[in-house]
Amino acid sequence: MSQMAQISKDTLIGDILKADPDSASFFMAIGMYCVACPASLGETLEQACMVHGVDADEITEKLNEQIASRDSAEHSEPEK
Repeated sequence: MSQMAQISKDTLIGDILKADPDSASFFMAIGMYCVACPASLGETLEQACMVHGVDADEITEKLNEQIASRDSAEHSEPEK
């Protein structure tokens, strides 16, 4: 994953997916199938959560935890 400042409710879905393509599976797992829709790329995380009846604060926290844990795992792997 490329380095990205922490995700906030104002972060665009497109920016999240660009910085962390693996987050698409996270969105799909919670029923946000619209990540494949071009229009969703310009929506903020908060807007997408409102449409899907999901708590934006909770999703923001989970996404940041997922990215942080993946980043720490990548940094702890020995260089090849």
